[in-house]
Amino acid sequence: MSIQRVNTSTSSKLRGFVAGVIATMIGLTMGQCEEFPSRTIRIVVPYAPGGTADVVARVLAPRMQVLLKQSVIIENRPGAGSAIGARMVAGAEPDGYTILMGNLATFAVVPAVMKTPGYDPVTSFVPLVQTSVSDTVLVARPDFPANTIKELIDYARANPGKLAFGSAGFGHSSHLIGEMLKSEAAIDMVHIPYRNGPEMSQAVISGQVQIAFTDLGASLNLIREKQLKGLAVMNDKPLPQIPDIPTTVDAGFPNLVNRNWSAAVVPANTPSHVTGKLIDAINKGLAEPELQKTFASIGAEAKPGTNEELAKLIAAEYKKWSEAAKRFSIRTD
Repeated sequence: MSIQRVNTSTSSKLRGFVAGVIATMIGLTMGQCEEFPSRTIRIVVPYAPGGTADVVARVLAPRMQVLLKQSVIIENRPGAGSAIGARMVAGAEPDGYTILMGNLATFAVVPAVMKTPGYDPVTSFVPLVQTSVSDTVLVARPDFPANTIKELIDYARANPGKLAFGSAGFGHSSHLIGEMLKSEAAIDMVHIPYRNGPEMSQAVISGQVQIAFTDLGASLNLIREKQLKGLAVMNDKPLPQIPDIPTTVDAGFPNLVNRNWSAAVVPANTPSHVTGKLIDAINKGLAEPELQKTFASIGAEAKPGTNEELAKLIAAEYKKWSEAAKRFSIRTD
């Protein structure tokens, strides 16, 4: 009889264990098959309204809303060069309802120069899509004596210590690019940091500094209005918007190529069936001709693609800018 009681007890435990496993499997399956999205999606832009990443998010959101059949709202969380918004998304629930629309600075430059950014661009997120790409232009006042990057270098060598370049802040990509030019061309320039891109551009226009490295979207109208002149495009091919401005590659500086970009990511561990729907909606939105026209008007190009491509881009850019920050001893708190 004692043997029978032991068997009964063991059998009861086994039945309980099996029932638990089945319940867990059913719960997991139901979670995986839960319809997504079923509520509002939030796109966090880690900048104040008006920048390229913000414009990209606001143009893309209505198209995602139609495709996903749920509200898509924009939330601006500026601060710390975009680190505050990035940290917030990195710590959000990995359910697909919080998306980060960052850019080159968010995913490469800021974590490369900041001691404690509070997130890792490679491990803290699941990549979705690189949404846009735009170019960097070296600009000067219209009355500046140099008209090309070669003439700029000749001027700098003939006037040591007299050339100043502006940036959108210490540790900003426009700062590191200036340091790269100094190193590549073996010239002396003084760095003057400003609070943001518009302030930097105005500093060039007013003559506080002679040159600056600006995003095409921020400088295109100023170039067309003759408030600024372009000395070089940091690309390997001329731009259709400003075809007469030579490239840094043509000028003999293949290492001085820099393209700005924006991209969408979600918190790490977001399920693949969720990210798949988001990627599909973003890519379909980016493929619409009207959206592409809007992007072109701000000097950007829509860039639909895969999450694998974005993962490679983030890893490569983070490595590049980390090496540059170390090389030029640029570090921020």
